[in-house]
Amino acid sequence: MLTGFILAYLLITVLIGQWAARKVKSARDFVVAGRSLPLGISTCVIFATWFGSETLLGSTSEFSQHGLLGVMEDPFGAALCLLLVGLFYARKLYRSNLLTFCDFFKVRYGRKAEVISALLMIPSYFGWIAAQIVAMGIVVNTVMGIDPVIAMIASGVIVMAYTYAGGMWSVSVTDFLQTIMIVAGIVVITWSVVQDAGGLQTVVERAPEGTFRFFPDRTWEGWMHYAAAWLTIGLGSIPQQDVFQRLMSSKSERVAQHASFIGAAMYLVIGLMPLLIVLCAQQLYPALMQDHEKILPNLVLQHGSLFLQVLFFGALLSAIMSTTSGAILAPATVLGENIIRPLFSNITDKKFLRIIRLSVVIVSALSMLMALSSQDIYELVASSSVLSLVSLFVPLTAGLYWKRSNEAGAILSILAGTAGYLLSLAAETTVPPLFVGLGCSIAGMLAGTFGWKTPVAQTE
Repeated sequence: MLTGFILAYLLITVLIGQWAARKVKSARDFVVAGRSLPLGISTCVIFATWFGSETLLGSTSEFSQHGLLGVMEDPFGAALCLLLVGLFYARKLYRSNLLTFCDFFKVRYGRKAEVISALLMIPSYFGWIAAQIVAMGIVVNTVMGIDPVIAMIASGVIVMAYTYAGGMWSVSVTDFLQTIMIVAGIVVITWSVVQDAGGLQTVVERAPEGTFRFFPDRTWEGWMHYAAAWLTIGLGSIPQQDVFQRLMSSKSERVAQHASFIGAAMYLVIGLMPLLIVLCAQQLYPALMQDHEKILPNLVLQHGSLFLQVLFFGALLSAIMSTTSGAILAPATVLGENIIRPLFSNITDKKFLRIIRLSVVIVSALSMLMALSSQDIYELVASSSVLSLVSLFVPLTAGLYWKRSNEAGAILSILAGTAGYLLSLAAETTVPPLFVGLGCSIAGMLAGTFGWKTPVAQTE
């Protein structure tokens, strides 16, 4: 019965994506949904940016082992990112009226900066998408008993299909409906297991010692790693195409900003609920703690009624699919707009749309290969989260807020930040590689800006 419901849900999702695809009349419709999303849908789209496998499977696994200190990156860092986007980036980026984040680099710094930023950004998504595909495979395998490899391939193809058909319109409509499923499912299940565990106060009182510890040991090294966990997504996901694309799909800059604020609040509140479910699982079913990434699915299968199981797995698949679709579309758009399109002269909009759709297939295929080669969700996400911070955050922020920043500064910032991070990673430095890379990126921006005299572009 549960298998039938899950199959029906997947079919409905694909049909909704195909229906939304009818709104695609141009490449701009495909990429940014015609810049027409109202506040409600825009909020759901922004909330769903990362609310997927990392939050429901990866973070719950870390929380079960390390308490709150293990989940500073997500949900806390992710909520911080959306808050900062609303405060400092949403309005300025929306006014640019561009298709991709790398278009901003082209307008602000020049073609070389555009290409370099695109070549760094595109591969940074593969690990993130792969993590979502692995998670979908885990869910389908847990519910239906299908071989994990077949489950991952089938899940990846389904998401690719409706993303290919409708682009941002399909992503937006499915995200809206999937967010409703996520919120309803997580709230009902949290309420149910908390009551069965004796109520909130009892659950909190019985939690293992150190579970709610929010700050690290008072050592320099402890605080450095703590700050790095906050900043990985907190700052690193600001210069990302998926965030940019969702902002640009709003119908006004005011909607883009307010959706970011509401999305940040939703992300934090809803993101903490799976952690509470884990606390209940520790007390109700201690044996489930042996397989950390499957704590939530196994708890619901063992504890919940058919209704709760349908609600939970619907919510889980909704969260993962909404994240995956947007994550596939983001690098596909950059690949089509900033790498392939400039190779052709006077390309028609119809051909450009075909290029972006082909890019969706390419990105999906490469991500599925990566998913099949590594099936550790947390490891896959971590490998994709830092690169944009050390390479793109500084030139983006400088481009928006420092008129003197120039092309040489941007290029040196990208290259120095990436090189510094990789060298620090290889050398296994005491200082987290993230800070080494970020410091090198800042130094590169200053050296390039003051060392080379190049024309300064206008941000607006």
